[in-house]
Amino acid sequence: MEFGLILFLFVASIPAISAEDVSHGAIVVDGTTTVAQTDNNFICATIDWWPHDKCDYNQCPWHYTSAINLDLSHPFLAKAVQAFNRLRIRVGGSLQDQVLYNVGNLTSPCHPFRKMKDGLFGFSKGCLHMERWDELNHFFKASGVMLTFGLNALHGRHKIKRSLWGGDWDSTNAHDFMKYTISKGYQIDSWEFGNELSGNGIGAHVLADQYGKDLIYLKKIINELYKGSQFKPSLVAPGGFFDQEWFAKLLQISGSSILDAMSHHMYNLGAGVDPKLVSKILDPNHLSKAADTFSNLTHLIRRHGPWASAWVGESGGAYNSGGRHVSDTFVNSFWYLDQLGMASKYHTKVYCRQTLIGGNYGLLNATTYVPNPDYYSALLWHRLMGKVVLAVDGDVSPFLRSYAHCSKGRAGVTLLVINLSNQTNFIMNVQNSINLKLTVKEQSISRDSFKHSLKKTFSWVGVKASDEALFREEYHLTPKDGYLQSRTMVLNGIPLELTGTGNIPRLDPVHVNVKSPISISPLSFAFIVFPNFQAPACG
Repeated sequence: MEFGLILFLFVASIPAISAEDVSHGAIVVDGTTTVAQTDNNFICATIDWWPHDKCDYNQCPWHYTSAINLDLSHPFLAKAVQAFNRLRIRVGGSLQDQVLYNVGNLTSPCHPFRKMKDGLFGFSKGCLHMERWDELNHFFKASGVMLTFGLNALHGRHKIKRSLWGGDWDSTNAHDFMKYTISKGYQIDSWEFGNELSGNGIGAHVLADQYGKDLIYLKKIINELYKGSQFKPSLVAPGGFFDQEWFAKLLQISGSSILDAMSHHMYNLGAGVDPKLVSKILDPNHLSKAADTFSNLTHLIRRHGPWASAWVGESGGAYNSGGRHVSDTFVNSFWYLDQLGMASKYHTKVYCRQTLIGGNYGLLNATTYVPNPDYYSALLWHRLMGKVVLAVDGDVSPFLRSYAHCSKGRAGVTLLVINLSNQTNFIMNVQNSINLKLTVKEQSISRDSFKHSLKKTFSWVGVKASDEALFREEYHLTPKDGYLQSRTMVLNGIPLELTGTGNIPRLDPVHVNVKSPISISPLSFAFIVFPNFQAPACG
């Protein structure tokens, strides 16, 4: 009886053992040529205007996270931002074109946002008091924020028909607001004009020729207000979904050197309520569709406005507040990191994640302010991936995605490898296109033995300076307990959780001999840092 039970258990375990495939291959990094360059502050996160009663799909996930009422004194918030040591934040969103600034000669009543049946997006106009603007700027300065602020581009216009708005932009309120900002010494890296008013718009739209004229006038205001200043903010627009004809006309009408950055929004996963969100995130074909938008915008800027750079001004994956129990979990990082890698290849200078906090897609939880998994993905990218993008070649599998950059603030190259497969363990050797082979040994490693080796390596502390050339640094990221929709990310076997004092935990790599193979387990991703990778493009 006992033998029969043992035999049954052994046979039952065979499918589990053989379910994981092992695939060997090579990734070739070309360190001789720069493919593209991002901004030093490529990683960006947004703070929106949505009030607590903004609801989608019978849920209200925004709580008190708007620019108006976010708890700026919460200790987790400051520490999460400071960990980036210079995080770009964009203040903007759907309601920004209904924000009145309570300063100067404002003649309209300045009341809080409230639900209004006939209002744009179901809300009335809202008010930004200068006392709150002061509070925001004190927080931004104390936490080292690089600020992009989205201005109201509908002020003074009138609705012509359906969603089309016409008439000249009334710059008076924005002018007074900008003048106040300068008088207080607040540092604005860039002013963005309007939110999702391009093409057919979302809720409202403005024709490209009118928008272009308004940009010329806004640039004139910026030049006048900042005359004699050591630093002049950039002008960013239109902050909307890519429409090739509309975007091209905007550049043609506004003309040379008016627009510094052309910003567009991306929500390529569809509606937040879509039950297929997870399968879309793990589908390489679906993820790759975003490349068309990046490519088309790159070519359009080269042809019509080479003086402007490309920005993703807002991207949350799934629209309407993101996907509940998806956008705030580990699985979302497959989409997020892949799109960061893809965007950077197509000359995107800045990528703003919707949101820093608020909705289901916040980098921070909307009520506890505790980091969600994507926060750590963003932080690792920010710390490890430099601005120089390198070419990567590998024909291993469409489920293995790889991106390479010069390492940030140090010599060498950092590789991001994403395994979308739920059953294949990729054993890779990484080669330099100039024939410097960094990893030559291939071997089969089961998931259990890989975890065991990681724990052994992690428990080994310290690398002698003289031995650094023999090692690479690895940051393997997996979900807690193997649950893809876990809200806890695991780094090299260690759950990432705030310390007892609310600090961001250390993000330490494991040090691995460069002659050993790289193993990327199913449904995981890893940053691999090669400190001694010979890459002339990295300088």
